[in-house]
Amino acid sequence: MSTYLYGANVQANGIRQHYLRFGGAHVGRDPVIIVPGITSPAVTWAFVAEHIGKTFDTYVLDVRGRGLSSASDALDYSLDAQAADLNAFATALGFERYSVIGHSMGARIGIRAARSHPAGMTRLAMIDPPVSGPGRRSYPSQLPWYIDSIRQAREGMSAEAMRAFCPTWTNEQLALRAQWLHTCDERAIRTSFEGFHADDIHADLPLLKMPALLVTAGRGDVVSDEDVTEIRGLVPQLEHVRVQNAGHMIPWDDEAGFYAALGDFLGAALATFDEGGRHASQ
Repeated sequence: MSTYLYGANVQANGIRQHYLRFGGAHVGRDPVIIVPGITSPAVTWAFVAEHIGKTFDTYVLDVRGRGLSSASDALDYSLDAQAADLNAFATALGFERYSVIGHSMGARIGIRAARSHPAGMTRLAMIDPPVSGPGRRSYPSQLPWYIDSIRQAREGMSAEAMRAFCPTWTNEQLALRAQWLHTCDERAIRTSFEGFHADDIHADLPLLKMPALLVTAGRGDVVSDEDVTEIRGLVPQLEHVRVQNAGHMIPWDDEAGFYAALGDFLGAALATFDEGGRHASQ
């Protein structure tokens, strides 16, 4: 039985923020906000939210410039604006306590949002965050990979055509990305990608006072062992789990391993995952 409840919009931080909700209220458990990566509209994380929704009231955000949230040539797509969106979203929905799961760019948004010590944010799970920044090595993906696929999707793109960009994905995953990628505003993607190299999240990390979990990809090249050691030094309370059989898109490659990595960090153990009976993406 699906845990999907509805999609909705809220006016927060001066923009329309679209989200998907799964699971509904679970007494005594903090709701969970999922913040996706640079070119991942909320709908592409629905299969993860379906499972987490069995245990927690779960919300997946469309980051500004993606999916059905506000996008325009005049919109500020900076990391600071995205972090303010996250904090304002939680306030608009009246959350007194909540956990954040951020993947890639979404993890950097969570880190920047947590820097201001929002009263309700109780936990931050950082999923393979780009560790690039001023004076650091570049993010391993290249901007044309994003822009070329977005432009093709804007004209109309098949799942098979998307395979050239994501060769290891399933047909279902490719079809969903081909369907939704055109909703990613090119200016938003360029600004976020440039921010990977201009924004210094390492300066934010020592300000994290809440419980923090770092989940990294064993087959990825985004967060190295040396990076983990550095982050541990900046965030003494950090927990770290490496999902050995996954690349950067961890739940796409090893969904069961991703849930195992989360463990009970969110405040309760997740429901047992049956890979054979996994939910289809919304």
